Order: sequence, then structure tokens, then C-alpha cells
Amino acid sequence: MTEFEKWLTFDEETRAELEAITDKAEIDDRFYKELEFGTGGLRGIMGAGPNRMNKYTVAKATKGLADYLNCEFCGEKSVAIAYDSRNNSAFFALTAARVLAAQGIKVFLFLNLMPTPVLSFAVRYHHCTAGIVITASHNPKEYNGYKVYDKNGCQLVPKYADKVIGYVNAVKEIEKIPMADEVEAMKSGMIAVIGKETLDAFLDEIKKLSLYNEKSDVKIVYTPLHGTGNIPVRKILEGRNLSVVRSQREPDGDFSTVRSPNPEEKDALNIALEQAERENADIVIGTDPDCDRVGVGVKTDNGFVLLTGNQTGALLMDFIFKMKKNIPENAAVVKTIVTSEIGAVIAEKHGVKVFQTLTGFKYIGEKICEWEADGSQSYLFGYEESYGYLAGDNSRDKDAVSASMLIAEMAAYYKNNGKTLVDALNEIYAEYGYYFDCLETIVLKGREGAERIKSSMEDLRKIGKSLFDDVREFEDYSNGINGLPKENVLRYCFDDGSWAAVRPSGTEPKLKLYFSVKGENKEFAKKRQKLIRDRFFECFGG
Repeated sequence: MTEFEKWLTFDEETRAELEAITDKAEIDDRFYKELEFGTGGLRGIMGAGPNRMNKYTVAKATKGLADYLNCEFCGEKSVAIAYDSRNNSAFFALTAARVLAAQGIKVFLFLNLMPTPVLSFAVRYHHCTAGIVITASHNPKEYNGYKVYDKNGCQLVPKYADKVIGYVNAVKEIEKIPMADEVEAMKSGMIAVIGKETLDAFLDEIKKLSLYNEKSDVKIVYTPLHGTGNIPVRKILEGRNLSVVRSQREPDGDFSTVRSPNPEEKDALNIALEQAERENADIVIGTDPDCDRVGVGVKTDNGFVLLTGNQTGALLMDFIFKMKKNIPENAAVVKTIVTSEIGAVIAEKHGVKVFQTLTGFKYIGEKICEWEADGSQSYLFGYEESYGYLAGDNSRDKDAVSASMLIAEMAAYYKNNGKTLVDALNEIYAEYGYYFDCLETIVLKGREGAERIKSSMEDLRKIGKSLFDDVREFEDYSNGINGLPKENVLRYCFDDGSWAAVRPSGTEPKLKLYFSVKGENKEFAKKRQKLIRDRFFECFGG
């Protein structure tokens, strides 16, 4: 309550919002802790209070980043800033820009909403010291976030994020953080506006990744889900038989036509699928608000089928090997530890080395940067089960723009050969074995939820491999495994080659359960997954 009283003095708008709250539990949730600046930056519900996304928590994070840059780097410093279509994103981006300018750090600011992969590209394109993107990715409308990128356009990995966190935590009196005047900063050049020229340069690089350009009548329905993908994805798919979902084309921070703007969710693409049925389209492509994830629907004789992230990743991996010529001898692909093994099996059959990382595309970006520096491997493709893919190294984060292009080309290639993407996927299963991969989440909100997530992970650690009868290996990544950073992930590897993993979400109040079951067919694999899943839920008390 001391902190609550302090926030009442910040400004009239904040005071009015806080005084209107009558629910003591709501006040407790806003003030029982500070919104943590972690390895993924900030992400939280918008509103007044230290455990919310607002101008003060954004200013604090930015002042900490500025102190880090000014203390740890010599010479002139600069930061590129982009934002998505969420409510307050433009305001938070300008807030960050003003704080940086006040600290003598030049800002390259997009004044129009822009995809996350374009920000990653812009950091290197403009020779910046760091980057910021204001986004909560695929989270519900109440959320916003703040991600930080290093000079390579890669999200901060723990060894660097920990340093920034130290500087952020040292910032006090957040209501007094200096901010430059917007107009004066732009006049002086401390805030430089960027936009079309940077996006065009990004798209030019993406076009170089093209693998198939034969004419095709494949019909595509695309939805940006009210996000940043509308302009860049439509430009990269220019000349194709493309139809855009008009009701979801324009930016809308309330995401008024969907329950959640997340292409991982089955109902997020409902409107696009309905349009595709009416227009007799072949595929549906949907990108999330910051356009770093992409979902795919495919027309079959029995209606549209939605592909999982693992399935799309396997198709892209296989397509790259089908189409790409002159693959380097030291080529490598990267997947996360909770991503299906089928993509790895495909790569290994083609003699390409597979590297595994922890969850989070920042670790894939880190591999790209390492190999660029030492030349030991040539990056070919990376992906994660949560609908994120990256071919080439133009961006150092997952990229739904380039992925949309390759998915469209892949659909065209198979249609020209009398097949759908589902037919192609079934051919992969016939060659490499059937893999049933799925994700389940348990939502646990607030202080009580956070405590339950923590206790659940502790209970599972205590039980260990004895939770199941046929665990070959129990992997606790909090101890650090195979040289990877320590992470709160538990993984169960079974005798038959299947595995399951559990981890708390880094961005939402959820416990995530991953399953990858290999079986002789889909029916067998689904039954096996249910047995594993039910054992977990017994442990959680149903």
C-alpha cells in the first residue's frame, strides 16, 4: 500500500485509474511485485502500477538500457525502435525514444507499425548498438511488451540480458526519468524517422530466399489478424492469386474480430477459413500482430485442415532440401528442445548437422551470430514448434514475412504436381515415420497462480523419472545440459523415442506441456499421448 500511495502522486491520469479500483485483489496484483525485466524484456497487462505495462515501467526499462549502453559501450550509440498494432504501442515506442534521446543516444524510430523481423533487420542495416520492439506478440489484447535486441539484431541472451537487468533494477524514482522533447529531438537529429526505405531493403533481401517461381493458379487467403503483416506480406506475395481478409486487414489493438490474435489457436483463423471456403482457395495464411509467427490452413477433400507449427516446419525443411541447390558442406539447421524431431530426421538424412537450443528464438539467433563470426557452420534454417521459422539470416528472429513467401511457393510447387500440402506431409510421414506433436497449457493467473506454477515444477522435480514407468532419461535443464544455459524446463525421454516436456511460459501465466509421440500411425500415437498427458494431470490434481 505504500507503493500504491506513491503511485497516486505520479500524474492525474494514473491517480484517476488507481482510485477507480474497488477490488482489493486487483490492487494487490498490480502492486505485489514489479513487472520483471527478464531475458525476453517486459511483457504484461497494460495499466497503472509497477506490475503493469505503462509509461513508467517502459521509461524505467529504457533508462536501464541507456545506462547499460553508455557504461558498457564506447563511442556513439544508437537504437532502432519499432512497434506493433497494439493499444499504446506507438506511445510506448515514443516514450522509449524520448528517454534514450535524453541520455544522448540516437534513435532510429519507425513512425508506422512494423513487423518484429524488420526491426531485427533494421538494427544491422542502420548499424545500431541495440534495438527495441514494442509488442506482446500473440498475447491477448490486454497485454503489451518490450523486447530488446543486441547489435546483431538478436534478442538478448541471458549473459547480456542479466547485465541489462542489473541496470534496470538500479533505476529509482521512475516518475522523474528525463525525457527529451519530441519535436526538439527530431529537429536535432537525436530521433531520426525511418520507414519505407528500410522495409524495401528488408523485402529485397527476402526475395533472394525464393525457391520456386513457376506459374501456378494456387489461391491464397491471407489475414494479418489486425497486425503488422498487412503491407509487407502482401508486398512479398505480390503477383500471386491472393485474397486478403478485409475485416482483419486494418490495425486494431482490440483485435475485435478474434478471441485471441494467435495463429496457434484454432479459432484465430476462422474468418479466413470461411472466406477460403467461399472463394475455393487452396491455402490460408495468417500472421500474428508483430508478424513473427504464421499459421497455415490447407484445403482437402474433407474441408480445411490446420497445420501445426511442427508440421509446417517439417514441410519447409523438406521443401528447402528439394529445391535448394548447392547446399554448403557445413550447412546446419537449428531447432528448440521442445520442437518435434521430424525436422531433425529430415535434415540428418540429407547429411546436414542439427543443433538444439533452449526455447526462444534468441538462442537460434545466437547460433547464427556465432557461426557468422567463426565460420564453423553455414546457417540454413531454424524453427520452433510455436509457429516461428527463419530461412536465411537477414533477420535474427523468427520471420513470418519470409515464411509466408516460402509457404506460398511450397503450395504452388505441390499444386503444380497435383498435390496439397497435406499430401506432401503424408509423404513425409510415410518416409520418416509418424510423429504426433501437440501442446497443452494450464492457465494460472495472479499471485496464487504464480505460486502454483512454481510448486508444480518443484513437485515434478522431486518425482523425477518415476512419474512414468518407461522413461529412458529425465532431463532437468535447470542444472544446465549439453552446455546450454540453465532454464526451468523438465523433459522426459521415453524408451520408444517419444518425449514430453513441461515449462512455465516466459510471457504468460501458463504452464506449458509439450508432447512428441512417434508411432506407427496417428491413432496409436494419439492414444499414447493421452496416456502421458493424463499422468501429468493426475500429478497436478486433475
